[in-house]
Amino acid sequence: MSIASTTSTSKASGVYLGMTFAPNHNGMPHPAGDEDYLRKQVLTSRNVRGGRFTDIALGGLNYQIEHHLFPGMPTPNLRKAQPIVRQYCADIGVPYEETSLVASYRQALRYLHEWAPRCAWHAPDYRVSRSCATLTKLQY
Repeated sequence: MSIASTTSTSKASGVYLGMTFAPNHNGMPHPAGDEDYLRKQVLTSRNVRGGRFTDIALGGLNYQIEHHLFPGMPTPNLRKAQPIVRQYCADIGVPYEETSLVASYRQALRYLHEWAPRCAWHAPDYRVSRSCATLTKLQY
């Protein structure tokens, strides 16, 4: 009984964590490497709009842009920082991505659906680079 309980708890936790992390980065552009800190954090993340329920369900990670800019900031303050960061990005012309929870899942799934055939996840003898642009044959 304990093994079954642990297994089901682990699976549920994995699904929950995946649903928490996936909408924040999947489908966002990869930095070229020459961006400044602000642009690298803002352009590769998206925020998820919602009220207190979304804040609780996603553990504050719906403020992913602010979380990346200020990783040590207490979670309750991310909500307070959001309008300041959004306005600053608008002032300097940096796109600030914010969407609903459903739209964020849709964008993430569209991205995964687009890239999955390009990546060799089905080929256990190959390692796929982060961008799926190159494959490296593993030596055993």
